[in-house]
Amino acid sequence: MLKGKNIVVVMPAYNAERTLRKTYAEVPREIVDDVILVDDQSLDRTAEIARSLGINTIVHSKNRGYGGNQKTCYREAIKLGADIVIMVHPDYQYTPKLITAMASLIAEGLFDCVLGSRILGVGALRGGMPHYKYVANRVLTLIQNLLLGYKLSEYHTGYRAFSRKVLETLPLEKNDDDFVFDNQMLSQIIYAGFNIGEVTCPTRYMEDSSSISFSKAILYGIGVVKTSVSFRLHRWGLRKDRLFTQLDSIGISFS
Repeated sequence: MLKGKNIVVVMPAYNAERTLRKTYAEVPREIVDDVILVDDQSLDRTAEIARSLGINTIVHSKNRGYGGNQKTCYREAIKLGADIVIMVHPDYQYTPKLITAMASLIAEGLFDCVLGSRILGVGALRGGMPHYKYVANRVLTLIQNLLLGYKLSEYHTGYRAFSRKVLETLPLEKNDDDFVFDNQMLSQIIYAGFNIGEVTCPTRYMEDSSSISFSKAILYGIGVVKTSVSFRLHRWGLRKDRLFTQLDSIGISFS
């Protein structure tokens, strides 16, 4: 626990057998109460290794996609009584050594959501981020900051911490099951008026790190822009969107 808060780490996993052990080894168990790994029908020994490490392991009966995996992660974390949930990819692209700092910002009541940003600082390209991904990240982030009326250094990190209130408030089941889930979730967080903080996260691209294909990256970019435009149109009352309607009905949205 941290400040009396139950801390749960969730790992959405797919073919992570080569990196899971070293990722788990960096999880600060002195504050983390539980670790959940959701295996999305991996083709390797990810689930077997997770169980051998004593990780609470759930295996999907069929591949549900990155977003679908996260939905299971958050549901199970809430069932375990989590007050703060930190998502860490088991591919070792993000160091779990930042968990304490990210959880502290929520436990202290400073933020509702904390992101590990690869763009803060100067290490993104030096850490191996491909140039085309860096440029795409910057362009998409500029578009999103303008359309969402917020200011983040990046919206595309997979390293995230959430308060229980955030996870219980957002209509996550309405989000897509693919990679755009991450951006839909952040858009909902901003729309609902929750506060987002960022911490500098070392960039670490390695051969074992997972990465989406170029074609999927294009579809992701299109989905990101579409989500941001939908946010703005819904905020202006020009077109209702399922991602935000429920937040209107419970009176959380701010203008």
